[in-house]
Amino acid sequence: MNSAAQTLGVAPAARPHLDRRPGPGTVFLFLGLLAIGLGYTGYSLMHDIGNAGATTLSVLPYILLGVALLIALGFEFVNGFHDTANAVATVIYTHSLQPHVAVVYSGTLNFLGVLFSSGAVAFGIISLLPVELILQVGSGAGFAMVFALLIAAILWNLGTWYLGLPASSSHTLIGSIIGVGVANALMHGRDGTSGVDWSQAAKIGWSLLISPVVGFVFAALLFLALKALVKNKALYQEPKGNRAPPWWIRGLLILTCGGVSFAHGSNDGQKGMGLIMLILIGTVPMAYALNRAMPASEMVPFVAMASTTQHSLDKYATAPASADPRATLATYVRTHTWTDDLVPSLAALTGDIGDQVKARGGFAQMPASTISNVRNDMYLTSEAMRLMAKDPHAKAFDAETVGNLGAFKREVDRATKFIPLWVKVAVAIALGLGTMVGWKRIVVTIGEKIGKTHLTYAQGASAELVAMSTIAAADMFGLPVSTTHVLSSGVAGTMAANRSGLQMQTLRNLVIAWVLTLPAAICLSGILYWVFRQVF
Repeated sequence: MNSAAQTLGVAPAARPHLDRRPGPGTVFLFLGLLAIGLGYTGYSLMHDIGNAGATTLSVLPYILLGVALLIALGFEFVNGFHDTANAVATVIYTHSLQPHVAVVYSGTLNFLGVLFSSGAVAFGIISLLPVELILQVGSGAGFAMVFALLIAAILWNLGTWYLGLPASSSHTLIGSIIGVGVANALMHGRDGTSGVDWSQAAKIGWSLLISPVVGFVFAALLFLALKALVKNKALYQEPKGNRAPPWWIRGLLILTCGGVSFAHGSNDGQKGMGLIMLILIGTVPMAYALNRAMPASEMVPFVAMASTTQHSLDKYATAPASADPRATLATYVRTHTWTDDLVPSLAALTGDIGDQVKARGGFAQMPASTISNVRNDMYLTSEAMRLMAKDPHAKAFDAETVGNLGAFKREVDRATKFIPLWVKVAVAIALGLGTMVGWKRIVVTIGEKIGKTHLTYAQGASAELVAMSTIAAADMFGLPVSTTHVLSSGVAGTMAANRSGLQMQTLRNLVIAWVLTLPAAICLSGILYWVFRQVF
């Protein structure tokens, strides 16, 4: 390619300078932001615990809390430098931005993406976890679960990063969660398949499976549409030397790089948020089990909605409630099996939640001895209602009952599915700083080893636009998708559409990593969970 360009008297595309070391100012900024993030996190945590009046005679829970938070933030940090290449490879290899500028720019947009995220993905991830572990997340089994799935995900991400393979952090985390669920079921003498919410896993699995296809096909189609509609030849030629592209092409590439970075932060950052909230709920429930920020004035409609929903369900009770409604709902959430005492048990637990909130006047007034139980009751109620919405047995409910169930579920979710600002800031800093470290290996894979020719401006813009749109759409629907898979398959799609040729060895390695990620993460997290259960 380069010799042909020289024969024609045209400067060949220059390889970007990827080996430049960060200057003292960059290092100082990195360390300063790290110190600010850790300081703000520590202060906010202590402030929330103090305001909630949460006390313990032992320092062990706080030690475990600190370790768990560091591991969770470490996962987001690794996620950052593992996935940075997906956003910056195109602007670097088209010489739109210098590598160090692109990385800082991407880190900043990742930071903002986390801060403005919806939170839907965070709790979608949690719903995959075994229900019994969520209900006792503060126990030894709960800590073993959190440590096992996070450490397994970190180890696999580091391994694939070292080999320069753009593997999916989302894929890895889902596999780790499934591994913990299967191991937990087997350790309790149950069938391993009973340890995971497979309907939710299938929903997420389909999003992970389809997203690379979407990236490949739509990036190829967008590239072909550009070729048909925009006749500027500069768009479809490799960069000349190390010159920056024309300003309008450069602006488009920088904009799409920022869009992918923002969308990545918004989607991937939520995975860490959900796990951090699980850790906080287990260790300091007094401060984080329920949303203490909800004002007392909102408790009256909450209680009224609970009562209305209970009466709606009572109309369909064909048997008395079980002696232990919580166990009935937990079994339904785990097995998805409808029983005669399910509806009356849900009605009883709904009424009990309303009575407890009414007696206390608000979440902030609940004593430490009851707050974990109330939160667990709300979690079971919300999950049971979520599953009922898709259960054929619930088709007998009239429109009023269905509406009441949906309204009360939203009230319960507001009380339990919340993310404090400091958690978002901590994850945003971890992910943002992670983008500034170790990005070179995967940038080289995407920029040089997918296609046989140098990336053109149109190819970079097409792949980034499709990746940005796909990830943003997934965030709206609460689905975790792989930025890595969407972007790398998008680059491959544009290479195929341009008939530039594909490096099959790289694609084969990417497919192998994609295929192995799930089983490897399942086995690794399952083994770690068993080991940690012996420790805790």
